[in-house]
This record gives sequence, structure tokens and C-alpha cells, in this order.
Amino acid sequence: MREIVHIQVGQCGNQIGAKFWEVINDEHGIDATGEYRGDLDLQLERINVYYNEACGGKYVPRAILVDLEPGTMDSVRSGPYGQIFRPDNFVFGQSGAGNNWAKGHYTEGGELVDAVLEVIRKESEACDCLQGFQMTHSLGGGTGSGLGTLLISKIRDSFPDRMMATFSVVPSPKVSDTVVEPYNATLATHQLIENTDQSYCIDNEALYDICFRTLKLASPSYADLNHLVSVTMSGVTTCLRFPGQLNADLRKLAVNMVPFPRLHFFMPGFAPLTARGSQPYKNYSVPELTQQMFDAKNIMAACNPRHGKYLTVAAIFRGKMSMKEVEEQMNNMQNKNSPYFVEWIPNNVKTAVCDIPPKGLKMSSTFIGNSTSIMELFKRLSEQFNAMYRRKAFVYWYTSEGMDEMEFTEAQSNMNDLVSEYQEYQDALVYDDNDFDEDEVEE
Repeated sequence: MREIVHIQVGQCGNQIGAKFWEVINDEHGIDATGEYRGDLDLQLERINVYYNEACGGKYVPRAILVDLEPGTMDSVRSGPYGQIFRPDNFVFGQSGAGNNWAKGHYTEGGELVDAVLEVIRKESEACDCLQGFQMTHSLGGGTGSGLGTLLISKIRDSFPDRMMATFSVVPSPKVSDTVVEPYNATLATHQLIENTDQSYCIDNEALYDICFRTLKLASPSYADLNHLVSVTMSGVTTCLRFPGQLNADLRKLAVNMVPFPRLHFFMPGFAPLTARGSQPYKNYSVPELTQQMFDAKNIMAACNPRHGKYLTVAAIFRGKMSMKEVEEQMNNMQNKNSPYFVEWIPNNVKTAVCDIPPKGLKMSSTFIGNSTSIMELFKRLSEQFNAMYRRKAFVYWYTSEGMDEMEFTEAQSNMNDLVSEYQEYQDALVYDDNDFDEDEVEE
């Protein structure tokens, strides 16, 4: 059994996480009390990846819920699946991080981190063969970004050879929740570049656009956005949860997706997305899913993939469909859009097919792209960061928590380096000037 330990940190992380568990409980046929009510053997075959078996045949999510204030936990507890989580796995402080990365990473978070690590250690020791950790958090606030990245670096110390995947909600240009978002996100990104193996970047603005344009929701609520995130998470983790899939564990996925260790920021996408009213009028086919999946409008990060090139792509199709057709469509897609894929990684699109469709759909597909256009996102953050840091605005809130001002400049230059790395690989040709000339080799 290759188990995954799931950690959700902060308000955003806990809300996305709670939604994710609702969706996968549904897919594995597990009800709100943890009893199995499904009708397919496949649902239980790899159930141990995300669940522990308790006495009396109950399935308990291997999830750890962390926050620096009790409010979010209470709402998860009183939610539809609140009773399914193990009570000892709720770890919370009382004071909150006040949207301050330094509070989450040093002062308040530093006090709570040992209690969290203790719970993580217990969950990990109960596993037969732990494959890694996944974390849901946001980068704009204090707890998800500060305490989240602190946990990631501590886990990296304790479990250096295990995979670390994060689902990170990155601040978007139009939807800003807090003024100091650029600081928190830059400081957190600095940590993510060094300490994670794969980060799925999800963006509130892109989610708003999808809800508004495609799903025709007049005023999308956070519940709608979180639902989108959870379907995508369910799609990304399909290969881990159902038997016989390509990219069947976190490490295989990373090996296929990450050409250079620092470039591990992915853009997720999902298809089919249709307005509620028009669902009965559509019949989904593999060509249509492929078309939708590569469409910039379906991507959950506010970056346009047409402004960059894909280094690698993974596509997960779900439902009853012909493998041959899937392969043909994917090849077609690549041949038609060859300028948007780097030439120096041939066959850089990997496809997996799973027979079990998500709840309520005949077939669906999930997209994971590692594209150089994600640098738009980091560039934007860097500009917003610069605008404030030039005047040292709000910096005293961070230094008064014992943080060094050097950290700001380090984080900023690390993020700028990341942007220039992406730029470099976007412009790279198959034969660079510094490669050998064939005539020289013969001589």
C-alpha cells in the first residue's frame, strides 16, 4: 500500500480540504459516518492510499487539520462530513496569524508546529509504505503560507526521501483578500521553490472566470470555487486512488512532469465544464474533452498557456472510452499546436485512462500542465511586491515578529531567478550555440 498523508492548513486550506474529502468519500462509496456503502470492488482496492481502517470496518481519512484559530475547524466539524475525521487530528491555536507570514512561520506557528509534527509522525508511522504528503493551503494569508511552509520544511527534514505535493491557492491580480498578499505569497513561494516536489497553482481569479463565463453563475460563492478546486483535486489524484493507472504514485508523476527540480509549478484544468442548464443538451466525446482541456478558459491559474510553452503535460481521462481514440486525439492536439510544446522534450504529453467517471458525469478529463507561462503569475507577484517593498510599507509588522529584513530581498531574488529560468527554457532551441556542431565532432 502506498499511503498519502493529507494536511490542510489555514482557513482556505481547510475549506478546500473539507470539500476534497466530500468528493472522494462520494467516489469511494463512503458515507458521513465512515461506513462503506459502495457497489464496486474497485472503490476499495486502493482505499488505503487516503484512508485508515478503524475498528468495525470504518474508514477514517488520513487527514490532519491545522489552523491558528479554532473558527474554521468548528465549521468543518459541523459540516456534512465533520464526524468522519479523527478528533485527535484537529490541531489548532487560539490567536490566529493575522494575515502575517512572520506570525505563521515564526511566532504563533512556531509554538504550534511541534504539536502538528507529532500528529503527522503518528499518522506516518501507522503507514506500511508512505509515498508522501499532500498539503492544501493558500499563499495570501498568514497561516496557510507561514505555518504551511514551516511544516513543509520540517517534514522535509524528518522525511527527506518522501514526496511533497501542495495544492496552493495563489493570489490573483483582481481578487485580493488582503493588502499584504504580495509579501506573504513571495515569502511562501521562496519556500515552495526549495522544499516541494510538485505544486498545483490554483487561482481565485481563474476560478471566478470559469464560474462566471463557463458555468454562467451570476455571483459565484466560495462554495462554488471550492467545488471547482475539489473536482480538479479529485481528478489529479485519480491515478493514485484507482488501480492500474499510469503515473500511479506521486513519484512517477513527478518524474514525468518535472524536467528541472525548481520548475515544479503546475497549472491544473478540468473538462467538461458546462452551465447547469445546458448539461442535458451536450453529449461528451473524447475529441470534445481534449479540445476543452487544452483551452485557456479551463485552466485554474490566471496564466495564458499561449504566452509560453508546455514543458510537460499529464492528462487523466475518466469514464468508459476507447484508449485508441484518446491516444489519437492527444497526438492530434500535439501536432496541431506543436509551437506551444518545447521541441527538446519529445513525447512530453502523458495520458492515463481510468474507467470510473466522477459522480454525475459520463466522462471527464483532468489536465496538469507544466508550462513556462506560469511565470506571468510570479512576475505579477514580483511587481506588486516591489511596489510596496520600495517604500518598506507594512514591513514593520514582519520585523516586529523577529523576522530579518534580508529575508524579503532573498525571497524576492529567488522568485525573480525562477522567472528568468522559465524564460530561459521557453526560449531554448533544440540546438543551442553552445551545443557541438556536427562537423566539429567528425573532425
